[in-house]
Amino acid sequence: MPSSFHTPSIPSFGQRSEEQCLQIARASWWSRLELPTWGLIAAIYGGWLACVLHWQALGPWLGTPLLIVLSAWYMSLQHELIHGHPTRNARLNALFGQLPLAVWYPYAVYRDSHLAHHNSDTLTLPGIDPETYYVSQAETGAYGARLRRFRNTSSGRLLIGPALAWSHTVRTAWLARDRKTLLVWGGHAVLLAAMLALLQRAGISPLFYIVAIAYPALSLTMVRSLFEHRAVESEHGRSVINEAGWPWRLLFLNLNYHLVHHLHPGLPWFHLRLAYLAKRETYLACSDGFVERGYLRLLWRYRSTPVITDVHPFA
Repeated sequence: MPSSFHTPSIPSFGQRSEEQCLQIARASWWSRLELPTWGLIAAIYGGWLACVLHWQALGPWLGTPLLIVLSAWYMSLQHELIHGHPTRNARLNALFGQLPLAVWYPYAVYRDSHLAHHNSDTLTLPGIDPETYYVSQAETGAYGARLRRFRNTSSGRLLIGPALAWSHTVRTAWLARDRKTLLVWGGHAVLLAAMLALLQRAGISPLFYIVAIAYPALSLTMVRSLFEHRAVESEHGRSVINEAGWPWRLLFLNLNYHLVHHLHPGLPWFHLRLAYLAKRETYLACSDGFVERGYLRLLWRYRSTPVITDVHPFA
């Protein structure tokens, strides 16, 4: 991999530092108190619990899509918690992300993996960036090239992407089997068992929840990550700007402006769009042309064509 990269200047609201940007962003009292994020927590937990408690009245045709969206939204919330919102107390934030509403991953596993992903120097590198979909030349035999090619299409990402990602995470945990891993996954299993028991009492089959709700919810979150990063020399050209419509922006908490998030990871979700619009032309130039105009177009364009090459070009 090249030892240096073409790095355009980072948009930072004029010549201010990121910390100054954050101070300005928190100038209003509702922003300082992070009321939008607190409201988000209440909406997601309250909406999920209401769907479960009123499952018999809603019925599966209405209750299922509602729980899918709420579970996917919950994963977006977990991302905010990881980045220090709504409080600066990591342990307190973690309490709001511990419940396994989305089933698949313990919060601590997602947190550690995602924070490692935020190393700009190694972004997209296989074996280093835990969220990359690239493989190195040495890894090409890990599983079939056809399977990987299908996984990198939008159809494959939605259909088999969750299964492949989860199995890889479980395999990594199994190979580690240290005390921390056992405690994290053991605690997750206990919470998951308790949640599934609650669902059973509410009339929702645990198997139905896992297959018909949790799996599609993870597929829905993978719409955002379908073409979120690419392997190029330009450091800022590796993260996308997707000018998606408001339903996608709300579901993904503005992470469609992914370059902005990587440049200013401390900005809360409700300031990402404001930051982008304030310096839109600068961010577009900074992205080195990595710009998309919505997710439906993206899904259709790559329905049978992989969004990225299989092997990382620099690995």
